[in-house]
Amino acid sequence: MSYESDTSREPPRLGWSDEPRPHAFDPVTQPEYFEGVLSRRLLACLVDVLMIIGPIALAAVFIFVFGLLTLGLGWMLFFLLSPAFFVWAILYNALTLGSPASATLGMRLMELEMRTWYGAPCYSLLGAVHAVLFWVSISALTPFVLLVPLFNDRRRLLHDFLAGTVVVNAPQRADALRRRT
Repeated sequence: MSYESDTSREPPRLGWSDEPRPHAFDPVTQPEYFEGVLSRRLLACLVDVLMIIGPIALAAVFIFVFGLLTLGLGWMLFFLLSPAFFVWAILYNALTLGSPASATLGMRLMELEMRTWYGAPCYSLLGAVHAVLFWVSISALTPFVLLVPLFNDRRRLLHDFLAGTVVVNAPQRADALRRRT
């Protein structure tokens, strides 16, 4: 057995490739992945807002009742609601988008999925970053940020571009749309 260096072979690749990846979803050849995504995404956002605000509202009611029982002393906990809201919202997005479904509960209800631009499933850190970028872009650029999907074929919002994600119809819905046409 020879241990001479063989310069004709490439070194083994570990981890990821640095080669450019093509977009996974093409709106021209696969329009079923983008049909109705914007309207369904709006409804999914409303469901997700309820899922985020619901527990915070319950906590506010608990603190109010606790304050009554403690003659106002418990009301000092109200200052925790604002940080709890932000932590819960980021956790909700991170945990749901990082799940195998790559979708929040609202997105699952509307049969949507979030994918990276090259088609990989979403992961928890990306879900958290996406949520933060959503809040920053909505806060800084409202209502202009809502015009962005009207001018691109993949119907991506500004924070989708910044995070490198795309929201598409789930494969089951895309298959049903494909069979319908």
